Amino acid sequence: MNAIFDAWHWSISGLMIALVMFLLLMVGKNFGMSSNLRTFCTLCGAGNRSDFFKFDWKSQQWNLVVVLGTIIGGYIGSEFLSTDLAVAIHPDTIEHLNSLGFKSAGSSYLPNELFDSAVFLDLKGLVLLSIGGLFIGFGSRYAGGCTSGHAISGLSNLQWPSLVAVIGFFIGGLTMVHFIFPLIF
Repeated sequence: MNAIFDAWHWSISGLMIALVMFLLLMVGKNFGMSSNLRTFCTLCGAGNRSDFFKFDWKSQQWNLVVVLGTIIGGYIGSEFLSTDLAVAIHPDTIEHLNSLGFKSAGSSYLPNELFDSAVFLDLKGLVLLSIGGLFIGFGSRYAGGCTSGHAISGLSNLQWPSLVAVIGFFIGGLTMVHFIFPLIF
């Protein structure tokens, strides 16, 4: 395969993110994916039901382009730039995930046991996805943004609330993975 399609060093992504954040700072914009959900809801008429959705969505059109670019970029990356779909995970981690019931660990990016369409036919899977979605929705609203907005944009702007939110995200994630997740599975 052509060298340009081989895996790029992680620092290239870091430099690109830094460049985008610098450009957004220069034009007075903030990056975050959860704000796009608000914009989509406003476009669909949610402003008729809640004051939270009453805002000038046209000022967020640039951010909707980010969502479109993310979708297109993800598709291009998975369909045309990925040579190996196996995930590079340490063998001990794969063994541990297998013991928890995740047989697809190391062979797919998303565990089929959680993200396969069959999960919608399983009551336990449906309950877990619903509760997780409620926690994520509540948490991102309560924190005033999502992980991408706080960790990338907020920390780039040296915002104290974003640092607190990111620390909270990590504590929550570590608690989930190491204590709650093993109890569920």
